[in-house]
Amino acid sequence: MRIAVTGATGFVGGAVCRAAAAAGWEVTAFGRRATADPGHIGGARYRSWDIGGKLDDPPGVDAVVHCAASATDTGVAREVWRTNLLGTHHVVASFPGCRVVHVSSGSVYDPYRPTVRAKEHEAPVRRYLNVYAAAKAAAEQLVLAVGRDPVVLRPHAVYGAGDTTLLPRLLENLRGTRLLVPGTGTPLVSMTNVDSLARACLLAAAVAAPGQRVFNIADSAPVTIDWALRGLLASAGVRARPVYLPAWLLSPFARVFPHGRLNRYVISQFARERTLDITAAIDRLGYEPGPTVFRGGCAD
Repeated sequence: MRIAVTGATGFVGGAVCRAAAAAGWEVTAFGRRATADPGHIGGARYRSWDIGGKLDDPPGVDAVVHCAASATDTGVAREVWRTNLLGTHHVVASFPGCRVVHVSSGSVYDPYRPTVRAKEHEAPVRRYLNVYAAAKAAAEQLVLAVGRDPVVLRPHAVYGAGDTTLLPRLLENLRGTRLLVPGTGTPLVSMTNVDSLARACLLAAAVAAPGQRVFNIADSAPVTIDWALRGLLASAGVRARPVYLPAWLLSPFARVFPHGRLNRYVISQFARERTLDITAAIDRLGYEPGPTVFRGGCAD
C-alpha cells in the first residue's frame, strides 16, 4: 500500500506515518517544515508542502491521509479558513486519482446542545461557535463532494504521547495547582487515543465500506471529564487538580471576550456531554478501539 500523509510533522500526522511504516506501507510524508525528524515520521520519505497551493508533482499513491489543519479555536478567521478549507481543496486537487481520507473533528457536531452518542448523520449543522468547527465542517463537505472515493474520520479529544494541542491548551488555564474548567466535571466525553486514530486512518485508506463515508473514531467507552482531566494532568507530571466554575457564571464574560481562554466554545465542550457512537467504524471498517489510557491508568 502506498500512501501520502499531510501534516506529517504534527501530532496526528506523525502517528499515521509511524503506523503505516510499521505495517510495511510505502509512505510519503508532507509537512510545512523544511525538514522532519525521521523518527517522528517512521523513516518515511519527506517533502515540504504547506498545502497553500496545489502540489505540482504528486507521488503515485493509493490513498492520501489528510491530517494537516489549523487546530486553534481562537485563531485569525482568514488563516483558519485558508488552511482548513482551501488547503483541503489543494490536497484533493493534487491527488485526483486516489482515495482521500480526511481527518476531521468531533467539533462538527452541534455545539449548542449535548452530543450524546452522536451518529454520523447528525452533522454538519447550520451554526457553530468558532471558525475552526465551521471550517472543518465545510472541509468535510468539500471532500465528500469532489474527492474520489472519500472517507471522513471524526475523532474527538485526541490525546497521547507527543500531544501538541489538547494538553497544552488545557495548561493555559492552570493557575498554580488549580486547573480552571467550565462546568462540573461530571459530563461524559469520548476521548481518542492517537494510536487508535492512526490505525483507523490505515483502515480507512485500505478498507472498502460501500454506503458509508463518514466515521466517528473514539476510545471504547466514554469517561467523565473530571476523570479525563485528572488522568491527563497526572500523565504529564503536573501536580494540579481541576477546579470547576459554573458555566452560567462564565457565559456572560465569554460573550464579551470571545477570544479568551474560557470562551463560548470551550464552555460548550466542557459543560455538556460530548460522546460519539463508533458502531459504524467497528462494523464497517473493522476498527478495534481500546480503553482510554493515560500512562498506566485506564477507564473502567
